[in-house]
Amino acid sequence: MTVARYVGGVALFVAGLMAFRDRDAGTGTAFAALGALWFTWAAGVGGQASDNAAGLFLLLFALVALTLTFAGGDVLGQGTYGLLFVSLLLVAIARFAGAEGLAGAGGWFAVAAGAVAWYAATAALAHWPTAVPRRGAGRGVTATG
Repeated sequence: MTVARYVGGVALFVAGLMAFRDRDAGTGTAFAALGALWFTWAAGVGGQASDNAAGLFLLLFALVALTLTFAGGDVLGQGTYGLLFVSLLLVAIARFAGAEGLAGAGGWFAVAAGAVAWYAATAALAHWPTAVPRRGAGRGVTATG
């Protein structure tokens, strides 16, 4: 499992560097920061840390996700990072308190964040809508009842 964490962290970090190369500072910051944190988690914390150390590290992850939530971008990106923040915060609190149920709730928020991220990526490739239009019809069109 640790090899997957190493590879995932490096892959995210490299994706961040590639985004920086394309002058996409938001995506570059997100991927590079999350990749570095993920790699550090694999290298330093993993399963060998105390619950308090793991909780603090997860809290650091959560603060990065909160920063990315408020950094701007599209609604789906902010939703993904917001759900990731809630997930990491719940799991960090669960590590501090030893509450498995709270960790499970955090896991479900992570599933929701993954679903939103999947939709955002698929919508970008398939040219699906990423925002709900404010008006259901064009100008001059009225609904008849």
